[in-house]
Amino acid sequence: MPSPTEILAPSGEEMLSRAIALTLLAPVQHRAELFESFTQQIAAITTAPDSGMKPWACFVHTGTDGSRIFRGGIGLCIVIDPEGRLWRARTYEDFETTYTITDTSCEIDTIKPNYQLMREYVIS
Repeated sequence: MPSPTEILAPSGEEMLSRAIALTLLAPVQHRAELFESFTQQIAAITTAPDSGMKPWACFVHTGTDGSRIFRGGIGLCIVIDPEGRLWRARTYEDFETTYTITDTSCEIDTIKPNYQLMREYVIS
């Protein structure tokens, strides 16, 4: 498997595309951990003070089914299901989500993927 620095590209979005492709090549049992590592590195690279790049962020959640959900800032998510399959999802429409709401915050409490609404990433 390539080292994380090999996913460098001119933008966070291009690095994400490369990270998805590399993750699909990995053994299914390692995909969630590998992809999370890639997203952390992309965020670190794009938010570095001298990067000159548009900052990129990703928030990671665990789904009610044990999936790993990677939420970006542009309305899309990548979901890695418990079997290691990768899915493209819409941030709000493709999940049943409950929230914890306080006077000062609104945080996700539970998030349940609806795979029937998502598109699966496959190696072409």
